[in-house]
Amino acid sequence: MYDSVCAYSEYVDAWFHRNAGVHKLTDYLELIERVRNEQFPVKIKFGLEICYFKEFEGFAFELTEGKDFDFLLGSIHFVDNFAFDHKAEHWAGLDIDKIYRRYFEDSISLAKSRIFDGIGHPDAIKLFGHTPSYSLSDYYERLARELSKSNMYADQNSGAARRCPETASLGMDKELLRILKNNNVKIITSSDAHCPEDVGYKIKELNSLIAGS
Repeated sequence: MYDSVCAYSEYVDAWFHRNAGVHKLTDYLELIERVRNEQFPVKIKFGLEICYFKEFEGFAFELTEGKDFDFLLGSIHFVDNFAFDHKAEHWAGLDIDKIYRRYFEDSISLAKSRIFDGIGHPDAIKLFGHTPSYSLSDYYERLARELSKSNMYADQNSGAARRCPETASLGMDKELLRILKNNNVKIITSSDAHCPEDVGYKIKELNSLIAGS
């Protein structure tokens, strides 16, 4: 799935082969089995966050079918092979309006695919502070309707704000949050933790934003 994004960017190619691409699904499945055979004072759920590429919908389904995951989260991390959330400077000279348009078109396709239980950080595209010249209300409405039809939840998380506190607001855009609630889309909170120290970051504040929207 990652051949085209690695070919697009030497930076992403190095990142993928140094970090993300070195992990094996079989190792994870073995870990799940070992942990499920133990007893812990908390309930542990196992799932995958899967980068969504429309052309690989079938592959993602086949890869995960029958694996007994507790959840599958679909997320957009690449727009036409551009890794929008890696480095702010990578945005230089790009067409912001086009990137936003493609991002939400892909998000709507993700929701329509019905492969996933939820969508991760639905507007993480904003993390470096870029905004399009047009209103996103129509995209928000379309995305919310498709999530509702597919019985999928939306992930309200603190990752973007933790990484980019000067440019990214905490959680989802207020209008997106309101529209999701109006369409009866379930909303969960998460810290998008990449290390143990980040677990639970601003969860209470995220829940307060949901309650107040």
